[in-house]
Amino acid sequence: MHVLELLQSENLGLTLLWGEEALLSQDISGVTATDLEDPGRFLGPGELVLSGLVWWSRDDPGKADRFVAALAEAGATALLAGEETHGRIPAELVAACRAHRVPVAAVPATTSFRAVTEAVYLRQWGDLSRRPTRTFALPENVRAELSRLLESGAGPAELLDRACAHLGRVSGYLLTASGRTVARTPSAPALPAGRTVAAAARGGVRLRVETESTPYDAWHLYLPDPDAAPPRVLHEIAEILAQYRDGQPRRAAAVRVASEELFALLEGDGPADPGALEEALAAAGLPPGGPYRVLAATSGDALAEALAHLEGIPYAVCGAAAVLSEAEAAEPDPTAGLRPVWPLIQACGDAEADLRLGIGARAAGTGQLRVSLSQARYALTAADATVPVRGVEQLDTLSELLAGVPADVRRVFAARILGALGDGMLRETLEVFLANNCSWTRTAEALHLHVNTVHYRMDRVEVLTGRDLTRLDHKADLYAALRCA
Repeated sequence: MHVLELLQSENLGLTLLWGEEALLSQDISGVTATDLEDPGRFLGPGELVLSGLVWWSRDDPGKADRFVAALAEAGATALLAGEETHGRIPAELVAACRAHRVPVAAVPATTSFRAVTEAVYLRQWGDLSRRPTRTFALPENVRAELSRLLESGAGPAELLDRACAHLGRVSGYLLTASGRTVARTPSAPALPAGRTVAAAARGGVRLRVETESTPYDAWHLYLPDPDAAPPRVLHEIAEILAQYRDGQPRRAAAVRVASEELFALLEGDGPADPGALEEALAAAGLPPGGPYRVLAATSGDALAEALAHLEGIPYAVCGAAAVLSEAEAAEPDPTAGLRPVWPLIQACGDAEADLRLGIGARAAGTGQLRVSLSQARYALTAADATVPVRGVEQLDTLSELLAGVPADVRRVFAARILGALGDGMLRETLEVFLANNCSWTRTAEALHLHVNTVHYRMDRVEVLTGRDLTRLDHKADLYAALRCA
């Protein structure tokens, strides 16, 4: 597409301020929106530059010349300057464009930069679709820059920023399936995980980054405005992010080995050497000295994604267990943040998946790590569909404590204590009696019986179970057996 063809588009309402015919016949290779004073390093030959002129100031007329000189040196085809910021295009800017031979046109306040970008890319799609070779929607200079960033080890935040920079002030997010923000563009406001999930459900465009992942940490490119970028551009950005993601297993290999060595020490026979534990913690990326906390889950993949929601908290995951450091945590118990996150994790997987999480008590130092691990696994057995996240410190009732006892053990205990009562009236009377704080009168009223009948039945309970209901420990045995049944 030529610059002149773009100027002739009636829908855009562009006004040519200066430009020679030969310059207007240049091909447009891509579009970059910028308000940097010196955008040269982000431009490539053939770029059409959009600018809202936020950088321009009457106090420094030389800014216009420096800005346009950077465009000319980079080989930009033309400058489209927005009228909205200042109400007009400064004469100094037009003069600088004439001096550096860069065509310049005014963009009315009623025309969005997105409309200009789409006009260019829609025309390019039509041209490119007739070519037999592989073509790209991203400008050549943008793709070259992204390739360099990938090779240099740039992270997803920088990749997303540079991939979207030529689209203008686009709000874009790289999200996991559970709503965690991996990266966002500078103009995109920060959103909690729950809000990103809700926002994505309401609208916008959401594109999966096709790469190896779990149901919980799959990446999605999300733009709240469905018209913010051409779909083909988004697909190419997603491909770049997929290349980065494909390299993650290699980058994480050393950390995974260190985490495995740490848990091998925690689960080994005999006392763990404190020095070896300190070395293993450091190798896994955890600061020395504690405090720490150990977690156990029914799914290692779900646990890893849940912990990634805790910003700034170092952790090491091995299988379905993890150690995290609380040394730099702003909250007394940073794992409290996992409770609102866990339903988001559950929503990502199979509806029938058994996703539960147990949390051990705080370990002041390495010597208490094994205890915290044992507590976490016990709390995990106490977790259920109603309370899927259990902390051992939150087990504050006998029923919750007993829930952590293996089901087979609970059944044997209940059968041993209550088996002689059967499932009939004696057992029912015992339950009501204990529920009414061993009150003969209230038990009789609840069962619509005479008090003497209640006395008779409870005498039979004592004989058959071998328990004395005047003793507190025997009452506790019977209550625990009912809870285990």
